[in-house]
Amino acid sequence: MRVAIPTDLPGGLDAVRSDHFGHCPIFTVVRLDDRQAVVDVETIANGSHEAGGCMVPVRILRDAGVDAIVVGGMGARPMQGFAEAGIKVYFASRETCPDVGTVIGQLTANQLPVMHADQVCKGAGNCHH
Repeated sequence: MRVAIPTDLPGGLDAVRSDHFGHCPIFTVVRLDDRQAVVDVETIANGSHEAGGCMVPVRILRDAGVDAIVVGGMGARPMQGFAEAGIKVYFASRETCPDVGTVIGQLTANQLPVMHADQVCKGAGNCHH
């Protein structure tokens, strides 16, 4: 499984998670084997948010073969885009999962919930996605 986490530069297992997945500078992508062990870590640059809006990360991660993304929130449009691309969206609070390593640890321990459509940000500006 390939899992993407929006991060601040430079990315990697020790990287701090980005507050806004659509505007993050980079995604850290962690590949896990069947036993949930980390096999590989890579980074993928995010595209320009203005040149396609919130669907840019969806396309980038779909094209990179990502299976899941872990976020602190997201709007309805990218949530639908990830669903259509077959990318599962997990939720992790930035307060309890401040960095990539902690996110992966909680994901592999089955402690992160899958986000559902009724949990999307409503555009009031108070979400960190």
